Amino acid sequence: MLNVLLCLILGLFWLSPALAALPDTIARVKPSVVAIGIHSPLGAPRIRLIGTGFVISDGKKVVTNYHVIAPTLNSSRNEQYVVLSGSADKVQIHPIVSNRNDPTYDLAVLSIDANLPALTLSAAALKPEGTEIAFTGFPITAVLGLYPATHRGIISAVTPIAIPADNSGQLQAAALRRLKQPYMVYQLDATAYPGNSGSPLYHASSGEVIGVINKVYVKSTREAVLSDPSAITYAIPIRFLLPLLQ
Repeated sequence: MLNVLLCLILGLFWLSPALAALPDTIARVKPSVVAIGIHSPLGAPRIRLIGTGFVISDGKKVVTNYHVIAPTLNSSRNEQYVVLSGSADKVQIHPIVSNRNDPTYDLAVLSIDANLPALTLSAAALKPEGTEIAFTGFPITAVLGLYPATHRGIISAVTPIAIPADNSGQLQAAALRRLKQPYMVYQLDATAYPGNSGSPLYHASSGEVIGVINKVYVKSTREAVLSDPSAITYAIPIRFLLPLLQ
């Protein structure tokens, strides 16, 4: 009996090397995580937070999802997409100088006139299932504000982007195109929320970015994402980002 209790106690205190290193990894990653917002000089509030991004390369390029910056803005209100660095009450606003988009893989690279701390991209090869990961971003930014939060888990599956529908009536044109030429993405056992789109998915131990968070599985309605999350999140592997950087 004593041996069993001892094993249970040791099990409670044992951490994998990746999880043991996670606090240091988060501290290195957070300065490179930025928010994406819409700046409206005539609006109230003047800045509306809509997603997350992360800095790479020379510190002047920001990666996010294409769907974050795809909606058409109100030109009569002089609306513009902007990048916000820092957190809490120490925030800097960076206008977007140019951007390159890839709607097929839901990726965008924004150029800003700044020099921010950059993250390192991992090799292009897909990472195996069971890899311990984390992602840092700004979930529910409209409520929680610019306070980056980190979620952790593992890569639970490498799966096609097109998830089969229950019946043919649920198949839309875009889904049909993806079924013909599906590509593989990471399925995670961690929960992302609105605002996490564009968050960097990284190795829990090294901090190297292996993907970009882009969507969650919705069990019922979009309104239930907050009250009843599925805990299934998807990320675009970094291999699909590399052509945008060439």
